[in-house]
Amino acid sequence: MIARMVAFAMASFAASTSVVQADVIRVYAAGSLREAMTEIVQAFASPAGTTVTTVFGPSGILREWIEKGEDAHVLASADLSNAQALARTGRAAAPVVFARNRLCALAAPGVEVESKTLLERLLDPSIKLGTSTPKADPGGDYAWQLFEKAEKIHPGAYASLDAKALKLVGGAESPQAPAGRSIYAILINERKADIFLTYCTNAILATREVQGARMVEIPDALSVGATYALAVMNDAPPAALRFALYILSTPGQTILRRYGFTPVTLP
Repeated sequence: MIARMVAFAMASFAASTSVVQADVIRVYAAGSLREAMTEIVQAFASPAGTTVTTVFGPSGILREWIEKGEDAHVLASADLSNAQALARTGRAAAPVVFARNRLCALAAPGVEVESKTLLERLLDPSIKLGTSTPKADPGGDYAWQLFEKAEKIHPGAYASLDAKALKLVGGAESPQAPAGRSIYAILINERKADIFLTYCTNAILATREVQGARMVEIPDALSVGATYALAVMNDAPPAALRFALYILSTPGQTILRRYGFTPVTLP
C-alpha cells in the first residue's frame, strides 16, 4: 500500500512539471460514492482553469464504458477487480485502495429482523430480498459472497437465496433515483423489497429518508467487506493524478469517513 502511494506521488510530481494543463478531469465513480465524492470534488483545490466532472454508476458498467473508449481519467471503483482489469489491459496504472465499506441489511418499516435472526428472515419465503446486480455492480457480488457464507451455516441456503434475490439496482436498465434521493429508500418505501442487502453507507442514507426504516448489522459469520480502489488512466492529465492524491490525503479521507467509509490513510 505504501509503495503504491509513493508511486502515485512520484508520478504526480513528474506530471506536474508538464507545461500542458488539462481543462477537465473526468472522474467515473461507484454510485455508493456519490455524496462523498461530490464533496471531495468541491473541496479539491484544483489548478486554475481545471474543473472536475463526475459520472456515477455501477463499477462494472463504468469499467466497460472505459474499455469501449469513453474518455475517463480516474475510476473510483467499489471493488479492486474492476480497477485491476483496466491495469491489466494497459489502460491504467496499478490501482490503489482508498477506502473500505461493508455490507449491511436495510429493513423496510415494520419488518421484524435483528442481526441474530437475519439469515432466518432472509430465507423466509414471505420476505422480498433486494440486491444489486452481480458482475455489473460489486454490491451484487458482495451479496452473493454472503450467500456463500450462509451455505456453510445452513446447507441449501445458497440455492434459496440465489433463487429469491431480486436484482433491483446496479444493472444497465435499473431505475435511477431522482437527484438528492436514495434509490434504496425509494425501493423499500414502495416495498419492492422488505430487506435490502447493500453497503452500510447506502443503508445509513436510506434510513434518513424513510421513517421506520432500519439498518441491521450483519453477523460476523456472514459479514462481507468491500474494498474501494482508484485507477488513474495512463493517458490522464497531471491534474487527474493530483486529484487521486487528494482522495488519499487527510482532507479527502476525512470526508470519506464522515460518510461512513473506513479510510485507509488515517488512524
